[in-house]
Amino acid sequence: MDKTQRKDGINISRRLLILGSLFLLLVVPAQAAIPEYFDIGSNYYTVYGYPNLSISVLGDSEFSRGDTVTLVINIMNKGIITGFKSEKSIDTVDETEQKLQQTEMQYEAQKTTAIGIIATLVSLDPSVKVKSGQQEAGTLVSGQQSEEPVMFTIEIANNAPAGPYPLLLNLLYGYQENVQLDGEDETDLGITDMEVGLWYEIRSQNITLPVFVEQEADFEVKNVSGTLRAGEQGLVNVIYKNIGELPVRDATVRISTSDPFSTTDDQAFIGFMAPGGSAEAIFNIKVDDIATSKMYGINSEIKYEDVDGHEKVSDTVKMKVNVFPGLSTSEKLGNYVGIIVIGVLVILVCLGVLVYKKMK
Repeated sequence: MDKTQRKDGINISRRLLILGSLFLLLVVPAQAAIPEYFDIGSNYYTVYGYPNLSISVLGDSEFSRGDTVTLVINIMNKGIITGFKSEKSIDTVDETEQKLQQTEMQYEAQKTTAIGIIATLVSLDPSVKVKSGQQEAGTLVSGQQSEEPVMFTIEIANNAPAGPYPLLLNLLYGYQENVQLDGEDETDLGITDMEVGLWYEIRSQNITLPVFVEQEADFEVKNVSGTLRAGEQGLVNVIYKNIGELPVRDATVRISTSDPFSTTDDQAFIGFMAPGGSAEAIFNIKVDDIATSKMYGINSEIKYEDVDGHEKVSDTVKMKVNVFPGLSTSEKLGNYVGIIVIGVLVILVCLGVLVYKKMK
């Protein structure tokens, strides 16, 4: 490579670096006027068109309430050049200008390239939270798809109603707005001292991405009654309600007990439950002697058949039970005496009835 070629390369690289870096750092409104300092040579063409990014979601976009899932999104650039106009007439015999004109058109063809794409996902509903920050998607020329998809983790609330939830995907990128060229003479080795100025702008696209919470049955505990005492065994009545959108059949509740509770009867059949309907389950629970008097939580789950005939198991439904202090010896004795007295009275009444009948 001779001195002229090296000089040309240095001039082009320096101007590309300075102007390219400068304008990528500025957020310039679309169709902004050419800045005064962007005037290094001739502007032969104005080219119309932009990058145009589209997306596609890989996999399902319908989820259950309470899910934490990762959305995998492909990005594709469908930008096209819609037209151009000549800004300068040239002398057809001037080989230097002809060469500069041809070179500018080659650069202008890069107008639809999206440079340094940054993707940000925002939820428009508090029932869906986006747990991931900005994702980089690289640079895409027109017709190209991202080599690696961008991925965002979302969390769906446990009480999210069924239906669509819009997410907003913001895509921020740079693109080439205009090109200017200048040079000296046309030689066998090309144009000497050619300078290329590239003017970049920042462009933003917002794309709405819906995700769906599917209809399903869902359950909560509406009421718990019954008395549990330390060292004793008692019945607990639990009212379950179907707060979901779909009915269930052949539902069975199963509780999971741990200290200070135990049971030999941990299941209760509650049958059919329509949306908004309730059913009662009864459990016989024993409490340890050393149990502390306070409120406890007992986990339960409901196994059922859905509208498609598939067996499903609900998420954990917690019920709260209150444990009272155990009775003292005197209280227990008093209870026993009371039971004995009542038994004796019942016997006496029965005997009296028999004697009365015989006397008649």
